This record gives sequence, C-alpha cells and structure tokens, in this order.
Amino acid sequence: MDVYKLLKHCDHTLLRQDATGEEIMTLCDEGMRYGVASVCIPPCHVAGASRYVKGKLPICTVVGFPNGYSTSRAKAFEAQEAIQNGASEIDMVANLAMIKDACWDDVLQDIKTVRDFTQGHILKVIIETCLLTEDEKRIMCAVVSASGANYIKTSTGFSTGGATREDVQLLRSCCDSSVKVKASGGIATLQDGEDFLALGADRLGTSRLVKLAIEMEKGAASSAAEKDPAANEPGQGAAGNA
Repeated sequence: MDVYKLLKHCDHTLLRQDATGEEIMTLCDEGMRYGVASVCIPPCHVAGASRYVKGKLPICTVVGFPNGYSTSRAKAFEAQEAIQNGASEIDMVANLAMIKDACWDDVLQDIKTVRDFTQGHILKVIIETCLLTEDEKRIMCAVVSASGANYIKTSTGFSTGGATREDVQLLRSCCDSSVKVKASGGIATLQDGEDFLALGADRLGTSRLVKLAIEMEKGAASSAAEKDPAANEPGQGAAGNA
C-alpha cells in the first residue's frame, strides 16, 4: 500500500505526559501535511490545537486515560468539555475493574453514559486487550457493539502491550459490522500498518508512521541530490534558470 494512503488511516498520536505546546503544534503541522485521519492529543491541548488547525484537521483526545477507572460521570464530563474545546473524536478507556468483575451491565452503562454526551461525534472504546482473556475480549466486542460506540480500540499504549495481529482479527470477527476497529500501540513499521488494515482495522493509533514518511522523503531528496549535485548549486536547476 502507498504510504500516503496508509497515513489516511492514522490517528497521529502524542499522549506523552510532558508533551509541550510546541510539540503539539508540530504534530498538527505533520497531520495537516500528510492528511492523517486525526491527531490524538491530551485533553489539556485540545483547545489550543483546535484554534491552531482552524478546522483543517480532526482533533481526537482521550477520556478516563489511561486507567479507565474514573467514574462514568467524570468520563462524561471530560468528553463534554473536550468537545466544547474542539475535539471531534473521543477515545475513552473502558472500566477494566468492572470487566474483571464480569459486571457487564455496568461496563455497558459506563460506555453509554459517555455516548450520551458524544452524540454526533466519533467515540472509540479502548479495552486494553493485553490485560484481558480471550473470553473477556469476545464479551467486550458484544458490549461495545451494543453501546452505540463507533470503534473498539485495542490499547492505550501505556500498559503491558499494544496491538497484536491476533487481537485485531478477533475484534473484527466478533464486533458488529457497525463497529470499526482501531489498532493502537506498538505499530512501528509500514508492514505493521498494512497488516492491521488487512486484518480488519480501519484506524491505526501511532506516531511512527508519519515519522517514517518524513524519513523516506528525506532519503529520496538526499538520493536525488547525490545523483545531480549541480541541482543544489546557486543559479542551477529550475529555480536558478527561472
């Protein structure tokens, strides 16, 4: 797959705790340049990023992140404030304690509470697959399908593991067709991205694929300069002859 087509499926992500405003602006610049699906950033940066991109790029942020054990009302408030600040997509962390206690009705209500405050916006539910059994993953596919959320997402990237090919395939096979899959965490190569899309993911949460595209462009420019050194000399090339 062409790298630029691949990037259209990427949520270009920076969720590091000490991410600066300047880094977020750079992330947004890259997102706009490469036509990514969204930039996924911390809630405290949403308002500034929204003003910066001026509607040219979808802003995604996280709720109940990264542990998921905030109360449902707290998650709902986070989501509502983020939308007011300019977010168009919300990635919420499911309540993993409830999942481990098999309180499935409570898990469903937790997601629905956030869904009520995010109508008209994309809602993704992070289930942290690395902490779940296969049975729990299957049940969560049914729960997310019943919740009205738009996506089920593998990982926060802050736990013991990220997306795996087996998990993406499982989520795609178990969720309703109305629910899309987002693979996130540990996506390091273009082959990773292609594989996850082929297995049924629609979105990829990663910062690395845009960096790879930038490195590829730099490499191509360097190779071109080596083949034609005169093109970079003053007065030469198309610009010099204009």
